Amino acid sequence: METVTLDRLDRCLAHALQIDGRAPFSKIGEVLGVSENTIARRYRRLRSAGILRVVGVVDGFRLDYVSWAIRLRCTPDAGSAVASALARRNDTAWVSLLSGGTEIACGTLARTPAERDALLLEKLPRSRQVVGVTAHRMLHRFAGGPAGWAGLRALSTEQAAELQPPPPVVPDESIRLDEADHALLETLSKDGRTPHTDLAVITGWSESTVRRRLAHLRQAGIVYFDVDIPPEPLGFHAEAWLWMSVKPAKLAAVGEALALHPEVTVAAATTGPANLFAGVTCRDSRDLYRYLTERIGSLKAVRHVETAPLIRTVKRAGAILPT
Repeated sequence: METVTLDRLDRCLAHALQIDGRAPFSKIGEVLGVSENTIARRYRRLRSAGILRVVGVVDGFRLDYVSWAIRLRCTPDAGSAVASALARRNDTAWVSLLSGGTEIACGTLARTPAERDALLLEKLPRSRQVVGVTAHRMLHRFAGGPAGWAGLRALSTEQAAELQPPPPVVPDESIRLDEADHALLETLSKDGRTPHTDLAVITGWSESTVRRRLAHLRQAGIVYFDVDIPPEPLGFHAEAWLWMSVKPAKLAAVGEALALHPEVTVAAATTGPANLFAGVTCRDSRDLYRYLTERIGSLKAVRHVETAPLIRTVKRAGAILPT
């Protein structure tokens, strides 16, 4: 990944794409007061430098898929290799190397019990380099998902409103995905701005069918578009995963409070002794300390918190990152 300094226009472009990842460059340029060519040139520059990528994300909660946050403890010499092996799997969405390089956290999305068991019951236990595994099922999402990370926000309220697509509407009947749908979504997970013409070739549908189907999946909330961008170019250099134990009666209130914190990238209620999981991104170590002592410390229902600093992101938003 090249070293790129993001200026005000770059940040506004990233925020615009977070709001609507498939918004035409002409529309973004109109909202930002610059030409379509300028927006297209900026996007290509950031994309080719590995700084910014629009990704189509399947909302597993809408499809009753099972999402897990998995923690692994490895032998001291194996953390990086095990993390890389997990990143190469199609069923992992993100993989992080944590504290000291002997712990790994990863997120998985299983469509079927067979997919879940393939990783949890078959693959991981066979590795002698993995000395401990805990799996936490995601029960409810408080932060993350379509809303995106607050650290990207750079547009005014009025500008953001001009780009905001219609909110999803949960259909009365469940939506079934066929093989063409899966091919469509897999392609969008790699490049959310893949043209309709290319999607038509991949799915075997006509271009008009692709447009209608994609619009339908977006309207139903099955797929949304997010911006995959490392926090460092935005001035954030301290990331951590938090596992918290919260009084069950206060779990929803604490989760909703976390969702309002701009430092929080994701927060979810989970199974296990730590029933609340969160990812936070701060400016630096001092900022992280203040967040833990002041923001988390003020939530009286939090009985225990375990902080695992992130050393390296191996996979993010479905993409394996260069070392």
